[in-house]
Amino acid sequence: MTASETNSDLEDAGSPATASETDPDLEAASPATASEAHPDLDSGSPAWELLLPAASAPARARGRSLQAALREAVRSGRLVPGTRLPSSRDLAADLGVSRGLITEAYEQLTAEGYLRSGRGAGTWVGDAVRAARPRARDRAPRSTGSRADFVPGTPDVSLFPRAAWAAAQRGVLAELPHHELGYPDPRGLPRLRTALAELLARRRGVVADPERIVIVSGVSQATTVLGFVLHARGMREVGVENPGSPQHDSLYAAAGVATVPVPMDDEGLAVGPLRESGVRSVVTTPAHQFPTGIAYSARRRVELLDWARSVDGFVLEDDYDGDFRYDRAPVGALQGLDPERVAYAGSVSKSLAPGLRLGWLLVPEALAEDVVERKRTMDLGHPTLDQALFARFVERGDYDRQLRRCQRAYRERRDTLVAALEEHFPGAEVTGIAAGLHVIAALPERYGPEERFLTRVAAAGVAVRPLTDYAHARAGRGGGGEQRGVRLVLGYAHLSPARIRDGVRLMAGASVGRG
Repeated sequence: MTASETNSDLEDAGSPATASETDPDLEAASPATASEAHPDLDSGSPAWELLLPAASAPARARGRSLQAALREAVRSGRLVPGTRLPSSRDLAADLGVSRGLITEAYEQLTAEGYLRSGRGAGTWVGDAVRAARPRARDRAPRSTGSRADFVPGTPDVSLFPRAAWAAAQRGVLAELPHHELGYPDPRGLPRLRTALAELLARRRGVVADPERIVIVSGVSQATTVLGFVLHARGMREVGVENPGSPQHDSLYAAAGVATVPVPMDDEGLAVGPLRESGVRSVVTTPAHQFPTGIAYSARRRVELLDWARSVDGFVLEDDYDGDFRYDRAPVGALQGLDPERVAYAGSVSKSLAPGLRLGWLLVPEALAEDVVERKRTMDLGHPTLDQALFARFVERGDYDRQLRRCQRAYRERRDTLVAALEEHFPGAEVTGIAAGLHVIAALPERYGPEERFLTRVAAAGVAVRPLTDYAHARAGRGGGGEQRGVRLVLGYAHLSPARIRDGVRLMAGASVGRG
């Protein structure tokens, strides 16, 4: 049976078979049959076949299922605008359901605009819906698919402590008071802020007041929140390290704040150009500068804070991998020297997993209320369950154990990478190895020029980033200097030792035309 054989509600009322016979005005608006409007329907499946699975649903849910199936058929385009549907009597008989269910479905979808009907004219698919088959695309950053991927910034998410995290989750669900499932304090749960204050003071040397800690979804949100607060205080520009993280440009731009590149020297951010830039706030990574890998000298730290006081400004400290120092104790956070001039941000993205979207922002008193209010208006606070879970994870020592586990694994991978570079690239200078998740490899001039090197390596299936990729787009202002030779930023945390060795071997072979 086809739709054209059963598509007349008129038969139920004893009316004529076509709309034009009862109302000539409808003739132009409504095609007499689905096949006349859409000839290709003749070869398709009957309309009722789309509804067969829904008709088999449990009795109490059958009506809703039929409506949902019919609605989806219109949305997806399987029932195109202008298609005339079977009469309620015929469709009910074909599906083996009551006629009342079909009538109710037709009436409901007509009210919603999916269908249209006229007295004595039958029921048609309306033209209000712009059919488009829904797709759930995944736009998450993914590996390049290369044979070896040395792109920096990615931790090894396979180290995530699933068992310990699951145990903490069970404990939290069992003990969390009901009232804590309501809207949280926009700063975060007091329990987590207290646990973080102790952790950060002990591990990073910060001056940690739980009242000044704001739980955020990561350093990116911390950056954006600070951008809005600075903008509200009249600051339209913020200094950034050059070379540095390219993400700062878009994050601050979203808050209406422009970034001004400030060059680096051997001790850290160059204070002279910083003063000349005219900015009153600057973003830094002093524990392990990204991407050069240097730690700011003690003298440069003092100079940077003196500058902030002299301009009544702020230093925004991104402690993105401060916990990972391999050859001696980690360098303490800059915030510990002057908590009223330094806003300190960190997260679990490198220590646990980026997908958790969990971080913290420790702010000077002068910015605290503005930051909290901006956080409140952005999302009404971070998810309560996630906060309680992480608090328990920290309190029970699980987070410290995870940091030690990651540190052992990453130190082994760093040593593997350094040894492989020494073996396959004799004369290469490797720096920034004391901490973090990447190194800088300056290759001898014989491996240049850089463009040819990168082309050959990419053709061999090895993904790398040159240091020049991290020069600021506005490097002419503030100056980033010219990079000579081949200088690479090589991430290693996400690669096994075997993959690291194979990747360096492939890179070396390609660089001399053997890859």
